[in-house]
Amino acid sequence: MTESFADKVIRFNKNLNFTGVLPPGINIMNPFREDEKIIPISSAFYHKFYHDTNSRHLILGINPGRFGGGVTGVPFTDSKRLKNECGIAYTGKETHEPSSVFVYDVIHAYGGPAAFYQKFYINSICPLGFTATGKNGKEVNYNYYDSRELTAAVYDFIIQSIRQQISFGINTNVCFCFGTGKNEKFLRQLNAEQKFFEKIVALEHPRFVMQYKARTKSIYIDKYLAAFHKATL
Repeated sequence: MTESFADKVIRFNKNLNFTGVLPPGINIMNPFREDEKIIPISSAFYHKFYHDTNSRHLILGINPGRFGGGVTGVPFTDSKRLKNECGIAYTGKETHEPSSVFVYDVIHAYGGPAAFYQKFYINSICPLGFTATGKNGKEVNYNYYDSRELTAAVYDFIIQSIRQQISFGINTNVCFCFGTGKNEKFLRQLNAEQKFFEKIVALEHPRFVMQYKARTKSIYIDKYLAAFHKATL
């Protein structure tokens, strides 16, 4: 029996594990191993939208945050969007992530989750997230590029993870990058070395749009849609 795109993603998530050494003060965030509810919840999502053998274009963010993929196991999908937009049952921690709000505004404008996820698969350059202790003693999100030491520690893990995901059935003519700063710079350098994709198309990160450009959000939605439609013609 042919393995579906969903089956490949679910197996990837179940086996996702970083075994290297992180810099002092940095902690890994792996919801698939830290919360037993995450695999069933995320698997329901992938079975619903990826139960086929279609090829898709890859969209790469930075790394999961504590309130989106960190609680649902689905990148850029907080608990509210998982329930209300995707129709997936969820009984865990209620979360609201600005990045998820913007991504689902784009998805809605594209035609809804079923239409969007038939063409695209979202993850992150580093599929596991990180936290550090902030000035007030609380855990805060930390990005793979926030220190050279962390980037070096996860470099091989990132390469292996992207290579694995391409094998799901990813169309490698174009890869979309969420982030036009450090994330884009890193991905372009990595792609020049590894030759994963023919072309990288970078788009302003959803969090940047929501934090600094919320009044002109519709301009960025249109920009996203134009880039996505061009790639899937």
